[in-house]
Amino acid sequence: MDPLVDTRILRASETALALKLLTDMDLLRLKTLARLHARGLPPDVGWDDLLQEAVTRVLTGARRCPRGVVLVAFLAGIMRSLKSEHWRRTAGNSARITGLRAGSARSGRDAVLRDPAPDPEHALIAAEELQAIAKLFADDAVVLRIIAGLGEGLTAEQIRLAMGLPKSDYDSARKRMRRCLLREGLTCEPK
Repeated sequence: MDPLVDTRILRASETALALKLLTDMDLLRLKTLARLHARGLPPDVGWDDLLQEAVTRVLTGARRCPRGVVLVAFLAGIMRSLKSEHWRRTAGNSARITGLRAGSARSGRDAVLRDPAPDPEHALIAAEELQAIAKLFADDAVVLRIIAGLGEGLTAEQIRLAMGLPKSDYDSARKRMRRCLLREGLTCEPK
């Protein structure tokens, strides 16, 4: 055994084999996770770009998967890192930080972030998606009220209390909503 080889990390050939052995369900999970991580990124960064970059980093050895870690979870973590990396790079360009005092950045005190105004393309896409969602749940008043509450920034508990819903009914409505949105492909950036 070569003392320079780290046996706690998968070799590139093992990772390539693990990628080949992914099931259709694993690939669907990765695709869904990539779509979720791509939300909010610029239109030129698609979900498929995130997934491809994650796979590329694993295959080239730029990111090495530890033994015992599920490859789907590892790739999801890479995609999350890529999204964060993108926002760190663009944070100075797209948002202004005002009122920061020396030493307060770490705690977040006195930090005021202003979101840039959405561009017309994103506004149109959002309006179309909202219209599609409203049409999709036109016969489900509970789900529509939950969506409205989420849009206002309310927590699940606040929505439940405002609607007088038991937790089980709220959870059921959220599951219905999530399944329907996934089935219709409305949980990701447009293709």
